[in-house]
Amino acid sequence: MSALTKDNVDKLPDAVSTSPRTPSAHHQPTLSRRSSVSAGGVAGQPHSYGPSHNVDVSQIGKPVHTPRKERPSHQRSLTGSYFPTQRGVVGMEHEWPIGDETTWKTALDANDVDPEDAQGVANTVVHHITTSLARQAGNMDTLAAYQATALSVRDQLIKRWNETTTYHTSRAPKRIYYLSIEWLIGRSLDNAVLNLGMRNTYEDATRKLGFNFEDLLNEERDAALGNGGLGRLAACYIDSMATLCLPGWGYGLRYNYGIFKQLLSSTGEQLEAPDPWLDRENPWEIPRLDVAYPIRFYGHVESVPNSDKAVWQGGMECLAVAYDTPIPGYATKNCANIRLWSAKPVQGFDLNSFNAGNYEASVQASSEVGNITQVLYPNDNMYAGKLLRLQQQYLWTSASLQDILRRFLKLDKPWSQLSDFICIQMNDTHPTIAIAELMRILVDEEDVPYDQAWKITTKVFAYTNHTVLPEALEKWELSLFEKLLPRHLQLIYRINYEFMGQVAKRWPNDMDRMRRMSIIEEGTPKYVRMAHLAIVGSFKVNGVAELHSQLLQSTIFRDFVEFKGRDFFTNVTNGITPRRWVLQCNPELAELVTHTLGSDQWLTNAQLLRNLLPMAEDVNFRKAWDVIKKNNKRRLADVLEEELGILVNVDSIFACQIKRMHEYKRQTLNIFAIIHRYMQIKKATPEERKKMQPWTFIFAGKAAPGYYIAKLVIRLIVNVGKVINNDLDIGDLLNVCFIPDYSVSIAEVLIPAADVSVQISTAGTEASGTSNMKLAINGALLLGTVDEIAEDAGEDQCFMFGHLADQVQQVRFNNSYNPIPLDQRSPELAEVFKYIESGVFGDAHIYESLTKTVYEHDYYLVSNDFGSYLAAQKLVDDVWANRDEWTKKAILTAFAMGDFSSDRSVQDYADGIWGVESERVPE
Repeated sequence: MSALTKDNVDKLPDAVSTSPRTPSAHHQPTLSRRSSVSAGGVAGQPHSYGPSHNVDVSQIGKPVHTPRKERPSHQRSLTGSYFPTQRGVVGMEHEWPIGDETTWKTALDANDVDPEDAQGVANTVVHHITTSLARQAGNMDTLAAYQATALSVRDQLIKRWNETTTYHTSRAPKRIYYLSIEWLIGRSLDNAVLNLGMRNTYEDATRKLGFNFEDLLNEERDAALGNGGLGRLAACYIDSMATLCLPGWGYGLRYNYGIFKQLLSSTGEQLEAPDPWLDRENPWEIPRLDVAYPIRFYGHVESVPNSDKAVWQGGMECLAVAYDTPIPGYATKNCANIRLWSAKPVQGFDLNSFNAGNYEASVQASSEVGNITQVLYPNDNMYAGKLLRLQQQYLWTSASLQDILRRFLKLDKPWSQLSDFICIQMNDTHPTIAIAELMRILVDEEDVPYDQAWKITTKVFAYTNHTVLPEALEKWELSLFEKLLPRHLQLIYRINYEFMGQVAKRWPNDMDRMRRMSIIEEGTPKYVRMAHLAIVGSFKVNGVAELHSQLLQSTIFRDFVEFKGRDFFTNVTNGITPRRWVLQCNPELAELVTHTLGSDQWLTNAQLLRNLLPMAEDVNFRKAWDVIKKNNKRRLADVLEEELGILVNVDSIFACQIKRMHEYKRQTLNIFAIIHRYMQIKKATPEERKKMQPWTFIFAGKAAPGYYIAKLVIRLIVNVGKVINNDLDIGDLLNVCFIPDYSVSIAEVLIPAADVSVQISTAGTEASGTSNMKLAINGALLLGTVDEIAEDAGEDQCFMFGHLADQVQQVRFNNSYNPIPLDQRSPELAEVFKYIESGVFGDAHIYESLTKTVYEHDYYLVSNDFGSYLAAQKLVDDVWANRDEWTKKAILTAFAMGDFSSDRSVQDYADGIWGVESERVPE
């Protein structure tokens, strides 16, 4: 690749244009080793397909145990290639699995499309219009054109998916399985054609068919499979796994509805409406109706005498059915996969009840099971919501493990080698029940002795922690566990008993330490601490930023560090993929970078961006940069005007705080500072106003339905915006926008337009924020508390403020036990509160609960950091006044972000934790 050359720099654009394997051990649901539900069969007896006159009703509901070697073969499956039934044969060289080889290969070749042949691509689109959609040219709309185009692109993905699966199956490498309860993948069409290297071809083909490709992109709905950074991180990681050619899959849940569609009432309140993202067919998913695993809830447990085993039976059974979403790598044929599970009833319709006229009872089982995967994060402010969440987590992890182990069983290897072929990464604590589930399968189903099963289990799992807040660590009431998953609670008790014995042996008579480290939290009620189970059952625990990892080891997990040793804990700093977050969302900037570097290799080696740091001093490069930024700001301004009716000044400072609404993220600090700025503008003379810099503050994010304070913050932001945006007296000096129903596709418009990245969480409460990475790589300067990004960008490019992480606890103690009045802590904030209480922004009583959190204890140091935050904003004003200096800082910030690529993060995982190597599919 050529480096920066004079020729590249001189030619800067003035404005960038706008193997055979043993057969699958997977069973049809009715023949499951864990299910006795069968079409006329009897548990433990040969299955018959004719009428059965000898049904032993006492056996109904008891699990079927099929010996491992006797499990029925899988003749052919949509989940992969057919392989002969000969055990131990890995390669399939010189052997075609089925039918006439020439006929097959000719047919397969007929489906190939030249990536640069627009007519060939148009042919595939028209094929889907006339067959898959059964439409005609004269009966086409943009939605149908999008669906046909998406199906055409999916054909290309499936071809790569099949080639990747076949190659990895023949190679039998160690695989990584990434368990995440959220997958915030956003829209798929644009990302897919970019990664396939076919965007221009599809643009040309659809244009010739009479459609604008951008219009087709807008027809796609965001996949409502996530809510925040956790899900977006997982999406970036699976993209990087495919790009790095790592043999890995993701597992999650196929929610019928997203967390909720966020609406705003006329009084500024957040309203939650259903988000039916699947109300029209999702062209990107591949239903795998033959891949279904039985899941049991409730029931009772009977111990097997003279063994570690137990039989869990009775209760409620359902099925987890698989849906696949192929994820293409960039500049490679490798294609990864996200397998999502949907809950289905074993028997969805009770004909006897229906015929008896009891119509509600006839579908009751179907309705109860269907609820499990209805909504992402059901409200857990009530018992039923907690129960449903735990059901979700168990169905997802159990089905995933059954699927993973099915794949391992085809290798015909002993269980002791499980960790040589499988690594499971748990993205936060949500999948932690998988540890107990693997123990149950090994001990109860596979006859592995308990001690051996535990050794196997603790070599398979790794755990990623995302928070240092003790209250954010997931835990479940013991009674809930006992009711829903009785066998798993037994196993957790034994795991904890043996772990506590080890702790007691190390620190005799240290009861306080044992209480702190126990997986079971004593009290009324008792709880199962999922983070503790994750640590005890894993071989490695990592934080997601250097500071975050240090805080984990010195605070909430300190006891475990002393017990396990520091090498057990590690750090893998988060990252984001530059393919989506520059190439896709900011194509003009991507074009400028590629032109200047002379290559697009930076898309897979983001460290090359550092070669552009000298361009901050190049006047022509800065001019091109400014044109791109202004274009992106105009695009966002058009969206704000069209969608919200808010007119904004594109020459103002676009300051964006785009995060889940939470007190520790301190949207309060931001909105209180906005009110303070508004008050200052109102007091200023016309001459003083001329010296002020214009700001546009943009908020986006959802509050959990049961989080009252967070919802109050949204209400205040919206009502402050109404007042300010309609105050003709202040003109273009200040605007406030709250964008409802924040999503990946909204972020793709918002992030390239941002001038300032507002990252103001209380120090030490948030890890390396991926939203900040996306904003920074697009040139937004950091206004925030201490952040790892500041180390790479350089503190000269950032506007830092506030107390440091090691000071927070002392300040909190003073606020709670040695409080001083607010007007002494922060006179400016006291003045803001009086302004709110005067009723300027509506009924002041509404906000009393919100202001009370600051008046009384101020746990998140809003008042303590307020003056410092105002001072940091003043520094922003000063630099913005010198626009050339601002552009230099923006360029230096963006091109220092190479280390925050998800490719680097995933490679760190692969090298330091997973032990997984690249397996590139041959061209």
